[in-house]
Amino acid sequence: MSELPKSINALDVQDPMPLERLADKIYRHSGLNYQNNLFTLEPKAAKRFKELGLDCASYLDFLERNPLEWEVLMQYVTINETYFFREEAQLNELVKIAQRTSPGSEIRIWSSACSTGEEPYSIGMVLEKNGITKRNTVSIIGSDINLRVIKTASEAFYPSSSLCFRRTDDEQKKNFFTEENGGYRVNSSIRERVEFRRINLLNAGQVDSIGAVDAIFCRNVMIYFDMQTIRAIIDRFYRLLKPGGYLFLGHAETLRGLDCGFETIKENDTFFYRKG
Repeated sequence: MSELPKSINALDVQDPMPLERLADKIYRHSGLNYQNNLFTLEPKAAKRFKELGLDCASYLDFLERNPLEWEVLMQYVTINETYFFREEAQLNELVKIAQRTSPGSEIRIWSSACSTGEEPYSIGMVLEKNGITKRNTVSIIGSDINLRVIKTASEAFYPSSSLCFRRTDDEQKKNFFTEENGGYRVNSSIRERVEFRRINLLNAGQVDSIGAVDAIFCRNVMIYFDMQTIRAIIDRFYRLLKPGGYLFLGHAETLRGLDCGFETIKENDTFFYRKG
């Protein structure tokens, strides 16, 4: 296999190096910005090159001829690290928001980059624990661009050795999981409220298919996008949220400097946003 380029110092403007061209294609397809981080993209993509016996230039031709390859490539270049009850302070604020809704009304929540499902299941767990699922109909949509992680999320089974349980105590495992075959499966009372879909956040039609929601979680995703992509995605979130709906981002992410119609809410050592 040909050696992948190590830098872009000698970049020919008329004939960009293959790895930079791949980074550009990934950006236009998914919004993931590897254009200034080729050293990060290289080892991820090289695994796929090796499987196919191609160098980067040949892979670009292969990708052009085989559009379904995008589904495979996204499995290699997306970041899927997560765990149950991540940033629990935000989950607790969601419970307070849900408690203010009218009994009997439907609560719709979108976990927009759910990876292997820990986030939407955690949302269901905290709402069940606090009695919300008894007083309201709760519908949770988990989505990701990566089909492999969506499959894992749908199966709802996690090996006992998985780091996804790093913040899960024994009581939570007892209440929300069933132990089986060296791991834990999320209880059916939680699973039945969560629906999984493949959604590319840059695809307006796919995003719009979610429909109106009361809250959106998009945590630890924006850090991989540039400002232009962030603006486009936030605008789509704004349109989907019901009046007064809530947006939860990761603690390393902010809407500061964006005139996008959201009000910042700071509560109990965490922050999130409300649609104005």
